[in-house]
This record gives sequence, structure tokens and C-alpha cells, in this order.
Amino acid sequence: MKFDLFMYCTMGRRDELQAGLAGLNNDYYQRMLSEIREIAQFADQNNWYGIGHPEHHLQVEGFEASNDLGLMASWIANATERLRVISCGYVSTTHNPLRVAEQIATLDHMTGGRLGFGIVRGYQHRWVEQLKIRPELAAVGHWNKDTEIDALNRRFFEEFVEVVLLALTSNTFSYEGEFWKFPNDNKNPHLHTVYSEYGAGVEADMTINEIGIAPRPIQTPHPPLYGGFTMSMSTALFWSQYGGTPIVLSDKLDFCEALWKTYREEAPKHGIEKPRGHEAAWGGIAVCAETDAEAEAQFEDMAWFWEKWAKQFGQGMPLKLVGSPDTISRQIDEAHKALGFDEIFFLIPQGIHSSDQIISSLDLITTKVMPRFN
Repeated sequence: MKFDLFMYCTMGRRDELQAGLAGLNNDYYQRMLSEIREIAQFADQNNWYGIGHPEHHLQVEGFEASNDLGLMASWIANATERLRVISCGYVSTTHNPLRVAEQIATLDHMTGGRLGFGIVRGYQHRWVEQLKIRPELAAVGHWNKDTEIDALNRRFFEEFVEVVLLALTSNTFSYEGEFWKFPNDNKNPHLHTVYSEYGAGVEADMTINEIGIAPRPIQTPHPPLYGGFTMSMSTALFWSQYGGTPIVLSDKLDFCEALWKTYREEAPKHGIEKPRGHEAAWGGIAVCAETDAEAEAQFEDMAWFWEKWAKQFGQGMPLKLVGSPDTISRQIDEAHKALGFDEIFFLIPQGIHSSDQIISSLDLITTKVMPRFN
């Protein structure tokens, strides 16, 4: 079984966040980078598979100061040797898909083929509204669910994924959809013989028929693709078309079994074959201590974080992997017997807890939980 971490890139402890504007404190940011490096290095040296991080901007409060995916991925990769860096994920409404494909391929080289990536729809209105790529797009959440805005966002997202994967898997290509057309101008305004003599997609008369990104990704056909935290069948169905791995942080095993089954039935229709149980990744918020009572006490600050931050975006508390090694092992064993997953994500209270606290928790998982499943 592959054991992954996921972090939000939080800049402060609870009292520091409560004091306000933690995101503007450079000392906190420097400490966050240092602690992320320490956590990643521990994971790297103790046979963890990967570490994930999201994209969010304009975070003056410091709750989720993850910022540019490529920069954080490079920071983690430079600190580690084997750990996979899972950039999950690119918020489609705020990017050009060609630039995203280029960054993914470039990061795949810079990480030595250790990159994984995700693409998501965007749910934080404040920053999405400032950075969105088209004026008619918007972030989506409980306030506009099942509206035309929601439907438009989903269509844009689905086309965005299609273009990114086409660019990653094709030397050159052309594309025309509802939102994007590539190439979007079919004539170079001046002669440049390198294009036609040494390249592809451009005729001698400078007609541009196809475009392509460079470099090509190291991993074939592209780095592993993940779906951000997933709680819907429609999202699972979408990722099954591409062999993407949705990440499901849920203790509702009936729902999970239905999602895994839906994915398994849909994927072969698109030529996707995955071993049974590998349809999605499973996991939850993780705090491990010697006793359940100690772990629950440590979890209180993360519970505050969730109440103040994630809940107001409409995100319910995910599965809690909070307890002693025996308690967490029993939870994993029960879920694994039902689902057979090969990958598990531990959402850690990075920033809310010090790196020493995090590493103490991870050490217990490493030494007393992981061996039971490997």
C-alpha cells in the first residue's frame, strides 16, 4: 500500500492565526517552508510514497498559503530524493491549459520523474474571481450548486483537462472546443524557416496547423493524475475516463463502495484498466499519538481550523484518522477490506502543529501502522 501525506500549507499555529494577518508575517512563512522541508525529508527517509499540496492565492490570513504549485513542488523536490510530489491541483478556471501542461512536463523533469498532479474546479471565490481566465467563469460551491454557473464551470473544467492531457501525450496537436481553440491563429506573420524545417505543425508558407509543448514529460504517458478531494459520483465518473485517481476522505464505506464500483464499471468503456481496488485513493485527517485520548486532545486545534476555514466553504469534516496506532490501523483495515485501495492519504495539521509534533505522529504511523499493511 502507498502511504501519502497531504498538507494545506498553513503559516501559523492557532493563536497566531487568531491574531490576524498571519499570511503577511515573513517569519511565519520562513518557518513554514523550513517545517515543510523537515516533514518531507522525514517522509522521504521513511518510505512514504508522496506528499500533496493544493493551489490557493491571496492568503493574507495564512490559513492556506499554498500559492504557486510549481514553486512549492520545486521546494519539496529539492529537499527530497525519492518522495513523490503531488501537486493537486491546478485550478482550471485560473489557468491556460497549455501553460499548465508545460509546467507539469517541466516539473516532471525537475523532480526526476517524481511528479503527480491534479486538476480541480476552484471553490474559493475571493481569489478565483481575481485570477480567473475568462470573465464568465466563477468559483463553485454550496452557494451556486446546480446552477448554470456550476454547469459552465464543469464544462470548462472538463475541456481544460482534455486539453492538458492532449498536450502532455501528443508531440503536436490541434484542438477546437467550446472554450479553447489551438492553434488560435493559423498564419505566422513572417517567414521563420526553423519552424518548417526543424519543427512540426507549420507549413513552409507559415500556415500553423498544430502546436506542441516542450519538454515532453519523463513519465509515460504523463505523471500520475489525481482528482482533488472527491465526494460525488459524477466526479468519479469523469476521472474514470482518464484513469485519474480521485482522493476520497470518507468513513461512509457504503458510499465509497458505490463510488469504487461506479468507477470500475465506467473505466473500461474508455479503454482504462486498473486493478480492482485501485480505482480511488482513500484517507482522512491524521493525528496519531500513543493513546486515543492524547490524539483527540492534539486534534482540537485542527478541529478549530476546520470549523473556521473549511466548513465555511461548505466542506464537512472528513474521516478522522485520529487515535493510537491500533485505532488507526483498525480503521484502515476495515476500509481496506471493503475497498481494497492501494493508496491512502493522511491530511496532516501542518502549520497548526509544529514539525516536531507532526513528525512524532508520523513516526508512530511509520513504525506501528505501515508495517501492518506492507
